[in-house]
Amino acid sequence: METDKLVKPIRVITVDDHQILRGGIKFLLLAFDDIELVGEAGNGDEAVRLCENLQPDVVLMDLMMMGMNGAEVTKVIRKKYPQIQVLILTSFLDKGLVQKAMQAGAIGYLLKGVSIDELADAIRCAATGRSILAAEVIQALLQPIQPSSPPVYELSRRQAEVLTLLALGLSNEAIAQRMKLSPSTIRHHVSQVLNKLGATNRTEAATRAVRIGCV
Repeated sequence: METDKLVKPIRVITVDDHQILRGGIKFLLLAFDDIELVGEAGNGDEAVRLCENLQPDVVLMDLMMMGMNGAEVTKVIRKKYPQIQVLILTSFLDKGLVQKAMQAGAIGYLLKGVSIDELADAIRCAATGRSILAAEVIQALLQPIQPSSPPVYELSRRQAEVLTLLALGLSNEAIAQRMKLSPSTIRHHVSQVLNKLGATNRTEAATRAVRIGCV
């Protein structure tokens, strides 16, 4: 009976609002016989439902999602299903985010771009209750907290307005109607805003908008 337990695959679900990234992880994990991807979720509510229905061993959790963020979802999962371990997999390296995620009950924190072998090892560690942090994360945690003002981005008044509406979840078309501008003009403004904020997508831009007080 003990041998059966040792060879039983680790059941994993992924939680990420980017379908392409979920698909990539799914494909890569096929290389490991001891890890089985049993479900995918695009947001926090789906993740909680999957945990209830599938009872995975490990959840790979993104941090920045619409609705509940990764730390909030982690807290819910760990409270309702303490036997399920949550491993953060994100592109954000921020001391505050790391602390919130770990305080919420995450067992580890990895950055997207980690090798598939490192990810597999982290999943194995999480399944056995061992915490794992990326080296960059450990370095960030060791940095002293320095009080500072929110970063200042040189946005024009119109770009700031676009960012605010974007952060509220409005589509380009809805923003165009609200501001009485053409959709192509709004697309240009959104592109400029993402560039100035150093954001790769609308979700990252919305997160920065909250941090600098646009919403």
